[in-house]
Amino acid sequence: MQDQPILIIGSTGKTGSRIVRSLKEKGFSVREGSRNSAIPFDWEQPETWTAALEGVTAAYVSYFPDLAFPGAADKIRALTVAATEAGVRKLVLLSGRGEAHAVACEEIVRNSGLAFTLVRAAWFAQNFSEGYLLPPVLEGVVALPAGDIKEPIVDVDDIADVAVAALTDDRHDGELYEITGPRLLSFGEAAAEISAAAGIPVQYQPITLAQFHEGMLEIGGPLIADVFTEICRETLDGHNAYLTDGVQRALGRAPRDFADFCRSVAASGVWKQAA
Repeated sequence: MQDQPILIIGSTGKTGSRIVRSLKEKGFSVREGSRNSAIPFDWEQPETWTAALEGVTAAYVSYFPDLAFPGAADKIRALTVAATEAGVRKLVLLSGRGEAHAVACEEIVRNSGLAFTLVRAAWFAQNFSEGYLLPPVLEGVVALPAGDIKEPIVDVDDIADVAVAALTDDRHDGELYEITGPRLLSFGEAAAEISAAAGIPVQYQPITLAQFHEGMLEIGGPLIADVFTEICRETLDGHNAYLTDGVQRALGRAPRDFADFCRSVAASGVWKQAA
């Protein structure tokens, strides 16, 4: 067991929860960083950061709800200062492909003076099983302002594996790993694969950005609607329709395929509610 803990900011999220589990299985000391943790970490309460960072050797940084939100860059910059003052050696930042705000945050970490690894991830497969697209899947229609563009949808398990490697092995210091799945899929094709694996009807409905914004207003209010609509405008225009070798470079293996993800989730029963 490693004595100095590794801090996982966003420890209850899709990536963070997997990283916590993997590190514990490997015998590392883990400090879970969330609002309700034993030693809490709250992005909106910087006074919690000092205690959370105390004695930590490395930290995984996942910003909720997204690096595109107003004030995110300022908080990332403040965190790098707090981490430096606390004696943290390394930061591993979760970033997003094709997002200008995310790139700005990457540069803050890159220039912080700390060791770092940047994990720039494609669209999460688990959005369909653990995130905001699960209810639409269960209802049989996934509506997004993505037209017929294709995305290299990535399994979050791959992101977590890369992050764990970066947190525990100095050979990943200074690296930017752009993480994608092994093939490009349109959202129509993704819906068809979910439907086939789960044995339920799931269809993709392309909508406009204005329609998406209207729907998000009902879910999260004006700020959420504005930011997530802008993220869609910036990222769902086709410029991310290419594959990268981040998983291969970091882990020496191929990324998991979306079909494998679908079979695994279908076997878990998550999608059976729609039957």
